[in-house]
Amino acid sequence: MIDKALKGDTRYWIWLAFLLGVMTLGGLSYVQQFKYGLGYTGMSRDVSWGVYIAQFTFLVGVAAGGVMLVLPYYLHDFKAFGRITVLGEFMAIAAVSMCLMFILADLGQPARVLNVILHPTPNSMLFWDMIVLNGYLFLNIICGWVILNAEAKEVPPPKWVKPFVYISIPWAISIHTVTAFLYAGLPGRHFWLTAIMAPRFLASAFAAGPALLLICAMAMKKYANFDPGEKAVNKLCTIISYAAIANFFFIGLEFFTAYYSNIPGHMHTLDYLFFGLEGHDNLVPFMRFSMVLGLIATIAIMVPAVRRNDRYLVITCAALFLALWIDKGVGLVLGGFVPNPLEYITEYVPTFGELMITAGIWATGFFILTILYKVALAVDRQIHG
Repeated sequence: MIDKALKGDTRYWIWLAFLLGVMTLGGLSYVQQFKYGLGYTGMSRDVSWGVYIAQFTFLVGVAAGGVMLVLPYYLHDFKAFGRITVLGEFMAIAAVSMCLMFILADLGQPARVLNVILHPTPNSMLFWDMIVLNGYLFLNIICGWVILNAEAKEVPPPKWVKPFVYISIPWAISIHTVTAFLYAGLPGRHFWLTAIMAPRFLASAFAAGPALLLICAMAMKKYANFDPGEKAVNKLCTIISYAAIANFFFIGLEFFTAYYSNIPGHMHTLDYLFFGLEGHDNLVPFMRFSMVLGLIATIAIMVPAVRRNDRYLVITCAALFLALWIDKGVGLVLGGFVPNPLEYITEYVPTFGELMITAGIWATGFFILTILYKVALAVDRQIHG
């Protein structure tokens, strides 16, 4: 079926060419990092996880968000998701692929990943993160491709694939839970040392993932005559609304716990992120913008008039996605290093090369997503005309 991705109009090929250009620039920057080492980045002894791990953390959530389509469709027989469930599975493939690439970029030398395989340490969360991420990638490739191939042949999916579909549902939750444990299991970092880290991760995932899927679906509706269906769109908006509300509620709990208890270790990072700490305030404008934008978008997506207007819906979903990306893809990871265990503040600023590698990996993810969606659209047209 992959041959279906080799046919497209001028806009399709221009988009792929643009992505390839960004991928090339990212690849050239990575060659420089490979030669020079991680000193090529803005990371340091005090800030050992930078923009790479921040993007990895956020994208694990985007991948896990696909379960919000698989679960209603397969467990609750919600037929309205029939045309877009495979899109959620394909989005998970692209997101997990980016996650793995960001991990490789953060390792500096890719061969170091072999240490996890050759010297397994089951008491390490990194070991289990490798297991769940690669397992989830495998499950989505199997489920998405086999089911789409069956649809293309207009036959029922083989029975052997259903157990993989059902396994993928709790597995999706596990990938973000294990990622949350990477942070919550570090006792020296008060900002991450919270029992609701996993629920926070899942709430933001179930908002960000479907929000990105809706943006893609609306783009395909406009440029490829693909209609996801009004009922499916409304249900996705409802899922996004509840998840976003839960996410901001959990953030509120963190503020209450930190400031009502008046424990300095829990207050300092929040001070740094939202108010500035000892004159250091690099992230304050971004975090304030994230909270305001996210709350406005959460309220807007519950308004029926916004849901009925494709343009307003795309803008709202994009605003919410951006807000969640800033909160989790920037603030949560970078803020956790301020201050360090010795109460010293080291601010992190990514280098240009680091940003180019990040852009290259994002472009690679969208390239994978575009190819997969092109195949899915071709099959959809074959079936529905």
